Amino acid sequence: MLIHSREELRENIRKWRNTQAKIGLVPTMGALHEGHLSLVRQSLEECDKTVVSIFVNPIQFGPGEDFSRYPRTLDADVALLEKMVGEERDRLIVFSPDAETMYSPGFCTHVVVGGPALPLEGEKRPGHFQGVATVVLKLMLMTQADMAYFGQKDFQQAAVILRMVEDLDVPVCVKVCPIIREEDGLAMSSRNRYLSPEGRKQATVLYESLSLAEQLLRAGERHAPTLERNILEILHKKYEKEQVNYIERVDYVNFVDPKTLESVTEIGSSVVILLAVYVDGTRLIDNFFIDNL
Repeated sequence: MLIHSREELRENIRKWRNTQAKIGLVPTMGALHEGHLSLVRQSLEECDKTVVSIFVNPIQFGPGEDFSRYPRTLDADVALLEKMVGEERDRLIVFSPDAETMYSPGFCTHVVVGGPALPLEGEKRPGHFQGVATVVLKLMLMTQADMAYFGQKDFQQAAVILRMVEDLDVPVCVKVCPIIREEDGLAMSSRNRYLSPEGRKQATVLYESLSLAEQLLRAGERHAPTLERNILEILHKKYEKEQVNYIERVDYVNFVDPKTLESVTEIGSSVVILLAVYVDGTRLIDNFFIDNL
């Protein structure tokens, strides 16, 4: 069922609540791929009812970012979801509001986030996580969700949401699900469709560099700056080998504490490697969470 209005969503949630249904929420910006669909499957497995939101959130984009060209494929997204649920369509609502529905005239209340929101993406994209936290909290309240599902691919985003839910006593259980990758290792992302065929091939360097770092870690190298240099060498060697300007710049490569996202120098039993790279004009992010070292 496709719903655009706040009132219609509220009425359906009321009916679900009257039956004591357990409600799952999968927040997305659309342009759905297998990564999104894996979250929906998890929600359908664990919850009686599921709301998939499709909303390109304007307040999480900064000046010069890709808000206007972000892929919008609502008809195709709805078709994918309908195929997934088959005859059980009453178990799923697709909520696709417009900006005026989410942010009424005079809207001026935002969620201010700190801690894990401050480094990395927080530095490179000021205001981004404030916009993310605000829209996610609104969706949690609007859907009265019991569970909310996020992908590990956006590791820092998930950490920010987990912190927000804990700090504000939001009665929603947040579940972070594994990254879904293409056969060659590239993390699935709606922005991958921006890549040219050659840029798409070049983008595999993200996974190659992360895989090398994991191998070195498990072989005993625990000095983060050394591992960061190895990742950067892989990125630059790939560039030199191809002799094509597909890798334009590296925003960051960082080894961080999984909960606080603070940088670490000497790695203990677990770590997250996060990176952001511009490939073929597109900013791609990826990460590896490594534990049991």
